[in-house]
Amino acid sequence: MSTFSDTVRELEARLRDLEATARKTGQNLDTIISPLRAEVEKYRAQQSKAEAAPSESTESPRWERVKLARTPGRPTALDYVERLCTEFHELHGDRKFGDDPALIGGPARWQGRPVMLLLQQKGRDTKSKIKRRFGSANPEGYRKAVRLMALADRFGLPIVSLIDTQGAYPGLEAEERGQGWAIAESILRMVQLRVPAVCVVIGEGGSGGALAVGVGNRVLIQENAWYSVISPEGAASIIWKDATKAPLAAEALKLTAPDLLELGIVEEVVPEPAGGAHTDMDLAAELLGPVISRHLDELGKLSPEELKAQRAARFRALGAFTES
Repeated sequence: MSTFSDTVRELEARLRDLEATARKTGQNLDTIISPLRAEVEKYRAQQSKAEAAPSESTESPRWERVKLARTPGRPTALDYVERLCTEFHELHGDRKFGDDPALIGGPARWQGRPVMLLLQQKGRDTKSKIKRRFGSANPEGYRKAVRLMALADRFGLPIVSLIDTQGAYPGLEAEERGQGWAIAESILRMVQLRVPAVCVVIGEGGSGGALAVGVGNRVLIQENAWYSVISPEGAASIIWKDATKAPLAAEALKLTAPDLLELGIVEEVVPEPAGGAHTDMDLAAELLGPVISRHLDELGKLSPEELKAQRAARFRALGAFTES
């Protein structure tokens, strides 16, 4: 990443910290924030101009989207919850082994509407990212998701799932506790839901770890997110035995939002602020919230049987094939 981009990110992070401090403490920090915001806007304009100029770079445009989805400071699931939800009550544990901080959820009000949230949470800083394993859940995370889906069905709560993971946790302990089985159970339970389910890829959507909470009546994706059967690095390691060929794999996988919309994998691409969601979390939330609410409104007109049938038909229709 270039020095220029690093400078922009550093200024943006400093601005977010100051704005957060002003909100929490009630202090008037305009004399510091206003000049810094002007400087950030100047750098953003310069960056956009540079990106629009012809470049000799041969790096994959799809790989650029992957890197943007991983940009430090990109909003996490909880960042959206803080801006769009009230009365969020996180529920813990799978009632079998323990609690998984990588996959969290519970009842909340999404822009005033009662819902059940399923959230893949990466963490905001180094300490929380390690604690949450960068959003990669263990089996107990998916079993907790199954428990929350059952509660949603019982109380008639629509499900909103925010997806952000490179995949399920691949550690030995996860396999010992039945990782594959837990993912399969979660997919099956989501197929059987009698309530509306809207799933949104807000960053990375990798493999079965994402699909486990992604079997929705509507699947949406943010403009600079990606969604694929495997991460570019994973595909490159398998095909070429070389993870550095990830940009080439990203091109082959067709994992960006425009690709997925064209292929019918997602119903809608949610726009982001200029430069990416990390440049303005508040605006990113303003763009995301009403889109999810609109889809919930549309799905709310269907009966439980219609919701199940529509969800099953949606996923059966994915893919292209010919019959001889």
